[in-house]
Amino acid sequence: MGRKLFGTDGIRGRANSWPITPELAMKVAMAVGLSFRKGSHRHRVVIGKDTRLSGYMIETAMVAGFTAVGVDVFMTGPIPTPGVSMLTRSLRCDFGVMISASHNPYYDNGIKIFGPDGYKLSDEIEKEIEDLLDQDLSTRLAASPDLGRAKRIDGVQDRYIEFAKRTLPRHLSLSGLRVVIDCGNGAAYRVAPDALWELGAEVFKIGVEPDGRNINDGCGSTAPGQLQRKVTELRADIGIALDGDADRVIIVDEKGVIVDGDQLMAVVAESFAEDQRLSRKGIVATVMSNLGLERHLSGIGLELVRTKVGDRYVVEEMRNGGYNVGGEQSGHIVLSDYSTTGDGLIAALQILAVVQRQDRPVSEICHRFEPVPQVLRNVRFQGGRPLDDAHVQAAIREGEGRLNGSGRLVIRPSGTEPLIRVMGEADDAALLDSVVEDIVSALSRAAT
Repeated sequence: MGRKLFGTDGIRGRANSWPITPELAMKVAMAVGLSFRKGSHRHRVVIGKDTRLSGYMIETAMVAGFTAVGVDVFMTGPIPTPGVSMLTRSLRCDFGVMISASHNPYYDNGIKIFGPDGYKLSDEIEKEIEDLLDQDLSTRLAASPDLGRAKRIDGVQDRYIEFAKRTLPRHLSLSGLRVVIDCGNGAAYRVAPDALWELGAEVFKIGVEPDGRNINDGCGSTAPGQLQRKVTELRADIGIALDGDADRVIIVDEKGVIVDGDQLMAVVAESFAEDQRLSRKGIVATVMSNLGLERHLSGIGLELVRTKVGDRYVVEEMRNGGYNVGGEQSGHIVLSDYSTTGDGLIAALQILAVVQRQDRPVSEICHRFEPVPQVLRNVRFQGGRPLDDAHVQAAIREGEGRLNGSGRLVIRPSGTEPLIRVMGEADDAALLDSVVEDIVSALSRAAT
């Protein structure tokens, strides 16, 4: 039997509705604490969060669950997801937790769990945790003298800033660069601007006034319009947009044009290859990455290994295959020399290093290939399995036949929202639009 709660990026849903309720959060903490119990030492967990209002509720519930099974808790307050991954290793914790729904609106929240090595949990471990949730855990609570302790720890944001800065050569300065940073009113609202300023850049900040409800609201990597306008208005060299938990990044060039994760991976891959820093002659990306990226990499002697959607699967393939660069078109960029998960700030710093070293406009540096026309449509559904509908399957088969090998289709359910995502790409844009529209129409009928 598969996992019921965990999706492609932990547990996620509407805050204060199942499964993101305080009751379940407490029991998840208990189950995680029990599943990672090894030996008689004091077990420790670090809990980070983004800026959502519901973060307080989920954090408090999880603290209760962890301490009830004898786990000591360190609470960081708002910090990027990769900061939690880093701190889990740095503080020698048995596991780490990030409370965030990433790029989703404020009314959603989620729980991401990291193992002691800083990596997200495997499907098998998540299944073990879910099995524990079906059991009565009251008989496995810690004795009164063995209850866990909880405390807030200071200085962790500064530790993360130093960690990010150390990914650049010591002599490299960002002096002379005008940078606009949009933190999406999320977890990086302090650390990202501070890191850029300390590295010498002239920094202009937006999306740095979180109020619990404005995370990802018209700002950040999923809504870069404000950033585009600000870059051109200020005549900045570059714009950087992070999402709510800062594990993904989108760049805006000096002309206000958006640069997605595929182009960023191409920049990093070429830079690493030139410096002989690529551990393998290739990178890892998902089925959603543009065919243009694959063709471009092939032209410079690098391969593109594809996985299913989700940065956890990218990381898994990177570890299995020995790759040190990977990511997603959405802006999750994983550089395993530095981090065990996607890190928007570190990825942005690598791009800035190339810009500074080559002394050329971002529009030139970050335009490595012409993307093949690509269409992405989302179809929301309330329940059931619309992908199994016979008319939907017939529309997909007909679409593949019409493309006749000149393009490709990827139709899949979202791992974080009740959506069916329809992606198609082909050299013939008009044909592609027609094929995708027919599939979306069939899905829309099946979803009602």
